Amino acid sequence: MAFSLDTELSDLKVSELLKEVSVDYTKTKRLEDAVAVIRDVLLSLPEEQVKPTAAAAFIKDIGAPGDKLDFKFRKPDSVEIIGSYTLKAAAKPFLNIDLAVRIPKACFHEKDFLNHRYHAKRCLYLVVIKKHLSSCSVVKNIGWSTFQDDARKPILIIHPGEMDNDTANDFVIRIIPTVLAGVFDISKLAPGRNNVRDFQQGGMAQPTPDYNASILEDMFIEDHSAFLKNSLSGSKNFVEALLLLKVWARQRNSINGPDCLNGFIISIILAYLTTEGGGKRITGQMTGFQAFRVVIDFIAISSTLEKGIFMQPQSVGNVSLELKRRLLQFFEVVICDSVTYLNLAFRMTKSGLVELVDEAARTLRYMNKCKDKGFEEVFMTRIDFPAKFDYHARIIPVGKDHMKPPNICMDKEHSRVYEKQVELLLSKGLGDRARLVRVLHRSIPANWHIDEGLECLGKVPLLVGILISDFEKAFRMIDVGPSADNKIESAKFRSFWGEKSELRRFKDGIIAETAVWECEHWEKHLIIKKIMEYTLRRHLSLSSQDISIVGDQLDFTLLQGGKDPIASTPTLLDALDVLSKCLRGVEDLPLRISSVQPLDSAFRHTSVFPPMPHPLATDKEKRQYSDILVPTCIQTLEVMIQLEGSGKWPIGEIAIEKTKSAFCLKIAESMQKRWGILYVAAEDAVDLQMAGFAFRLRILYEKDKSLIKKQGLFGVLPVGNLQNTNCVLLEKDLLLRSQHSSMLNGLQGLHPVYGPTVRLAKRWICSHMFSGSLADEAVELLVAHLFVRPFPFSAPCSRVTGFLRFLRLVAYHDWALSPLVVDVNGDLTMKEEGQIMAQFIARRKDSRGESGANNTGPAMYIATPYDWESESWTSFSPDNLSLKRLIAYARSSAELLTRLVGGEVLEGWKSLFRTPLQCYDALILLHRDKLAYPSQILFNADIKQGSLPVTTQEASMDFFPYLSPLVIRKGFQEARNHLLVGFDPVKYFLHDLKTDMPKVFNIWHDAFGSEVIGLTWNKEAPFLKDAAQKRKRKEPDPTNFDVRNILEEVANVGTGLVKTVHLLKSPKYN
Repeated sequence: MAFSLDTELSDLKVSELLKEVSVDYTKTKRLEDAVAVIRDVLLSLPEEQVKPTAAAAFIKDIGAPGDKLDFKFRKPDSVEIIGSYTLKAAAKPFLNIDLAVRIPKACFHEKDFLNHRYHAKRCLYLVVIKKHLSSCSVVKNIGWSTFQDDARKPILIIHPGEMDNDTANDFVIRIIPTVLAGVFDISKLAPGRNNVRDFQQGGMAQPTPDYNASILEDMFIEDHSAFLKNSLSGSKNFVEALLLLKVWARQRNSINGPDCLNGFIISIILAYLTTEGGGKRITGQMTGFQAFRVVIDFIAISSTLEKGIFMQPQSVGNVSLELKRRLLQFFEVVICDSVTYLNLAFRMTKSGLVELVDEAARTLRYMNKCKDKGFEEVFMTRIDFPAKFDYHARIIPVGKDHMKPPNICMDKEHSRVYEKQVELLLSKGLGDRARLVRVLHRSIPANWHIDEGLECLGKVPLLVGILISDFEKAFRMIDVGPSADNKIESAKFRSFWGEKSELRRFKDGIIAETAVWECEHWEKHLIIKKIMEYTLRRHLSLSSQDISIVGDQLDFTLLQGGKDPIASTPTLLDALDVLSKCLRGVEDLPLRISSVQPLDSAFRHTSVFPPMPHPLATDKEKRQYSDILVPTCIQTLEVMIQLEGSGKWPIGEIAIEKTKSAFCLKIAESMQKRWGILYVAAEDAVDLQMAGFAFRLRILYEKDKSLIKKQGLFGVLPVGNLQNTNCVLLEKDLLLRSQHSSMLNGLQGLHPVYGPTVRLAKRWICSHMFSGSLADEAVELLVAHLFVRPFPFSAPCSRVTGFLRFLRLVAYHDWALSPLVVDVNGDLTMKEEGQIMAQFIARRKDSRGESGANNTGPAMYIATPYDWESESWTSFSPDNLSLKRLIAYARSSAELLTRLVGGEVLEGWKSLFRTPLQCYDALILLHRDKLAYPSQILFNADIKQGSLPVTTQEASMDFFPYLSPLVIRKGFQEARNHLLVGFDPVKYFLHDLKTDMPKVFNIWHDAFGSEVIGLTWNKEAPFLKDAAQKRKRKEPDPTNFDVRNILEEVANVGTGLVKTVHLLKSPKYN
């Protein structure tokens, strides 16, 4: 039943998609009339003499001999519509009508297939056509482009005049020159022939297979169009399959191009599968979606395309093995037609094929695993360059000799040769670190004109995408080359790596060539970048200004003192192991400790700033600590312990908490007595100090969860807003936090990029002052979803790509209509996920008041195996207002990061984390030297001039973030007495502010050291309600005096910490 429903929903969605992308051909009569007018104009053009000076720059750049290009222009032999319009398979939004304009044979000489003479005359023919069509009544404007991004083959793009409906207005008309099949001797255009005489190597002429295929393509393009029309136009289902394939390819922009897949190649593959040569895998009885799946399945079998496709009918006989071998020798991918043995895929590259096969294989997985047969993942999600690849490079080959005449065009345009050279160099340099190196096919710039020639193509930056294969391989520090005994291979290795190559002796006695990439452990993610930069600079003579590789641009947000504190994590985990053994070894307790579990995010690699060892948090004095800045505060790390079961626990929450405290004190005393571990008693816990860290012990009592639920539902809630209430309850719910920690602990091992991505996400959340709106655990779940269910991508393998996908998830997930289910370990069945969806729908109805309830559904609904109803981390926050604000920020940041990664803009990385302060009603500026961790501040507060402070206060002299030299000189013990464990003045200030002034304003802050706190007025504030009532009674309007008094009271609450309070916007009293 579930499968049937899933099929019906997917069929319905596919049907609606087809309606959206299909063209209503009953509304294109005016367009066809315009085409008819253009056709008539072309067929009545007068004869005239054409000189090569009409396109001098273009002819010079392709290297055609100018003395053999004069010819008499004659009107076309025919002008016919070809392509997808004849199949009624044009897919919105990119619509065009292709007009094949056949150039008469009389315009050519017998040997014009040599040395780009054909391409030059083809261009000159278009120059004449453009001159005459510019004055045509139905032509609005006319410009230049290229056919399949082949710079040697320009075409004309015509925008017709205004039509009577939007459908017709969306079309452009493309003028594509063709020639009759008999114009040139086909045998002389075989792949192994040389037809560009200057294309030599060592004095020997080299084959020009791509050049020859570019001429054959024009000779048989009309025949191929007729073949497609005969094969596909007879079935509506075939056309629907073609439309779906085009949508699928367009959503994957790195495979939707001449070097991989385009509409013509898609159509050819589909048509091939309907013929006897293709085994008639597709029949007219199939639906469009079924035919689509067959094509995807065919592409996903990599061996099929690697061996080549030969489209001859079976009655003709098989293509000879010798011909197959020769075609596969000259071309990386072969799709051979049935008559001329022209390779229709001569532009497709090996890397393009690898990516295409990978995309098809993953598409099949979505269709099998995801709901509605993967409709959203297959057709609706954009897989663009920035979000798909793990590492991205932008290369500017400006001023390089390879793009200067007469070297621009030989067998291929030299821009394509350069792209291939970059791809091969990076593939060799990265080796098994990368599973795909993809240099995106460059296009002629928009608004290009034939008079500019082709040198502009060399100025278009190359975009390179890298997908890494395996973390262990990708981030290794040593590349081991051949043995020193292998002289030939060692010489090749040294030639490639140059100064990076060195001989090393390994433990097993082997001496081998190596390339070493030395770096700190926390910098290993930059090894890929270092290899790419070194390889490109060594072999292509590029400067650092010519290369931009995305890798470390966001690292500045995670550094302290120029170093990533994550480097201390191994030391922390070692200390935890020692602590766990000591705790389990405590024997003088009524109940033995049965388990020890770390709860803090630092233990699972997701803390933005994990603590570094503090020189005073140890029982042994470190002599060197007097030479460094010693922080006054030390961060606590929560560790949960569980005792043996017992029926002697007291009844009642207060009694239980007191018993826990007594146990903690007894444990700490025993630890100090037996192992000398120092401790400090906190209000409701004990902090053990060892190895430079402060571990806060929490005891889990098996009935804690029921007590918390009872308190949350029936007890007296703490003073303050709902967010504060939620935090208090969650702080006590150790069982819930332990479940969360257990679920995510293994994710870092499977995906080493998970931790850095979470850290960037948390840093971004806090930098835009959403610390009080979104719990850290909620951020961890959002990022976990990107790794557990990355569809339609593969799991991210770089922090920048992971961060971009996080921003898009927040920005574009439909939070109002869809829950986000995060199932890290695959614990949920399809039935259980259906139940979660049912509960979500029920709560959404309640939140709209349809069942009499009032706002009972979380705005951000994140369901997990341990929390189906999203009660744990997002039940109270973010609310609808905060979520709307968060989505707006995420969209803006995602758009900017997409442009930065894609190379559209080069500056602005820091802007991703700089929040606009003018979006708040009031600002609290804190004394920087009174913050616990001032080194974590990203930017100085940029409060606009003219914003005069309401009040100004002096800084307190009772607290400083670092211990004074005077205190340190008094000795180790005296310095320890000034150490503050788990203290953060801003945290306590915010708590007091919420307690003393509830419901007055919404508070926005950065938990990681910002010196600014934002305030927005709460519409439910009592003084605003009173003012509104006075206005209704037509009493005098309130003044800003009350507002200033409120802000002065804010400063008084934070006396000594608050520097100034600024009023930016007065509250609205309506």
